[in-house]
Amino acid sequence: MYRQNFNNKEMLLPELKERRDKIRVFMAQQDIDAALITCNVNLIYTYGRVVSGYLYLPLNAPARLFVKRPNGIEGEHVYSIRKPEQIPALIQECGLPLPSKLMLEGDELPFTEYTRLAACFPDSTIVNGTPLIRQARSTKTNMEVCMLRRSGAAHDKAYQQIPSVYQPGMTDRQFSIEIERLMRLEGCLGIFRVFGQSMEIFMGSVLAGDNAATPSPYDFALGGEGLDPSIPGGVNGSLLQAGQSVMVDMGGNFYGYMCDMSRVFSIGKLPDKAYAAHQVCLEVQDAVSAMAKPGVACEDLYQTAIDLVAKTGFEDCFMGIDQKAKFIGHGIGLEINEAPVLAPRMKQELEPGMVFALEPKIVLPGVGPLGIENSWAVTLEGVEKLTHCREDIIEL
Repeated sequence: MYRQNFNNKEMLLPELKERRDKIRVFMAQQDIDAALITCNVNLIYTYGRVVSGYLYLPLNAPARLFVKRPNGIEGEHVYSIRKPEQIPALIQECGLPLPSKLMLEGDELPFTEYTRLAACFPDSTIVNGTPLIRQARSTKTNMEVCMLRRSGAAHDKAYQQIPSVYQPGMTDRQFSIEIERLMRLEGCLGIFRVFGQSMEIFMGSVLAGDNAATPSPYDFALGGEGLDPSIPGGVNGSLLQAGQSVMVDMGGNFYGYMCDMSRVFSIGKLPDKAYAAHQVCLEVQDAVSAMAKPGVACEDLYQTAIDLVAKTGFEDCFMGIDQKAKFIGHGIGLEINEAPVLAPRMKQELEPGMVFALEPKIVLPGVGPLGIENSWAVTLEGVEKLTHCREDIIEL
C-alpha cells in the first residue's frame, strides 16, 4: 500500500527535507532565522504526522522536534518537553543561536498561544509565517502529487458505486450517509480540513433540487441550507423527488490530502435545459483546462469561463443564483482551500506542481445543480486530470 510506503523512514526523510527546504527558501528571502511550527497541517507537511509539540526549523541547521505528546517518539534531534518555555534553553544546548527573527503561524494560532510562544523569545523579532508556509505548500512535491493521484483513484472508485446505494423515497440526508459510507470503505479518512475558521462541513455536501441555491455563509461554490443553523450548509433533510438533480461533492481525504470531485445524478429524467446547462459546464472545463499551464494568470482562467458562459444564456445561474461564488476553482492539498484561486483580480500565475480543483457549476430553479468538478495537477506543459469518473448526468 502507498500509505505503508509513505511511512517508510527511508522514503519519508528526504521528502520531508525537500518540503522544509522549500520553506527555507522563502525564509531566506525575508531574512528569517527560524520558524516554530505547531499547527497540525503544517506539522504533517514538515514532519509527516500530527504531534502535540513544536518543530523548530532553523534556516541553516537541521530541524528539531520538541514533543509533548505522544510519548515514545525517538530519533535524532527529538526532545521531550512539558511546555514551550523549555525550547530556548534546549536550542542553545544544541549549540544553536537563538533567532534574531522568528516566524510563527500567526494566521492559524489562537492569540493566547501566539503571544505565549512569542514571549519565549523576548529578544527575537516575531513575524507571521503563515503566508510563507502556504506559499511553499502551494506547489506540491512529486510525492504529494502522487498521493493526490492515488486519492483521485480511490475517490473515483467510491463515486462509481453511488448509483448502487440509491433507493426511491430517500431523503438527501439518507443518500448522503450511504455515500459517506462508500467513501469510508474505500479509505477516506473522513476529516475535512479547511484553512481558517470561515468554513465547516462534515465530509462534503450532497445538494438536491432548489436546496443547491440556498445561500450559505461559507465560501463554497454552492451552499445548501444544512440540517441545523449551527452548520448551515449541505443537505437539509428534504425528500429526493423525480425531476431533481443531485450533486455529490465529497472531499476525498484518503492520504491526508484533499482531492476534490463533484458529479451530478438525476432522479429520473430532467428537462432538456438541464442537460444543456450541464454541457456548458463541461465546455467551460474543457476550455479552462486546455488553457491552463505554467505562466497563465488565474484571473485569465476565470475570465475565460465567464466569457464562455455569457454566450450561452446561463450567466444568471452560473456559480449560484441569488448568491454567487466569485471563483471557479481553488488550490487543494492538505487543506481544501489552498493557493492558487481561480478568481477575478487573482494575478498569481500557475506553476508546475500546483494542484487545483476546477468546478464550473450552474443551478436551475426547480431542477437543481448541474456541472462538474475535477482535480488537476499543473505539469511543465499543461495540466493532468486526477479524477476520472464519467462526467455525464447519471440517472438513478
